[in-house]
Amino acid sequence: MSTVHEASPSAGRSAIGKLGLAWIILSFSIALHVVDEALTGFLDIYNPTVLALRAKLGFWPMPTFGFRQWFIGLSLGVVLLLALSPFVFRGSRWVRPLFYVLCVIMIGNALGHTMGTIFGQTVSSVRFARPAPGFYSSPLLLAASIYALLQLRKTRTTWAVVTICAGPVYLWARVRRPLQHDIDRILPGVGRTHR
Repeated sequence: MSTVHEASPSAGRSAIGKLGLAWIILSFSIALHVVDEALTGFLDIYNPTVLALRAKLGFWPMPTFGFRQWFIGLSLGVVLLLALSPFVFRGSRWVRPLFYVLCVIMIGNALGHTMGTIFGQTVSSVRFARPAPGFYSSPLLLAASIYALLQLRKTRTTWAVVTICAGPVYLWARVRRPLQHDIDRILPGVGRTHR
């Protein structure tokens, strides 16, 4: 008999729904952040910062942008995020690593705008009036990213190793825990779960 207690399938669907909602909230938070940056002159700080870092270090991996290419590129990125929403709502596993990376980048982005506001500069040669461009939407971006990370954590799949005795033969299978109740239903009292 299994020692693992599982949540009902409807609880799993509810958790995946919350994960999808977190994706939508983060996507719209990013869209709002892009608009905030556009309206507050983000590129007037970003481009000189990149050029100053290239001059000081000899190389910097970030490109400079014209407003049009920057705004269209980020707008298309937000549209792509929204287009991926059905995969998140279905619980597709391949989108989870992308979601984690996006959350971490957006947390760094929000904190960067906050630090820029605190210090009033990005590098010593690039100073600006406070608050930093993009600061107003940074708290929402930070909150949406943290909420998304919490939902990702709640919906992660844990694995269980199941030993099934079939006469003289022992079979070991690595199965997703949501499938454990199926094993107990098919082979009652034969499977033991080891952590």
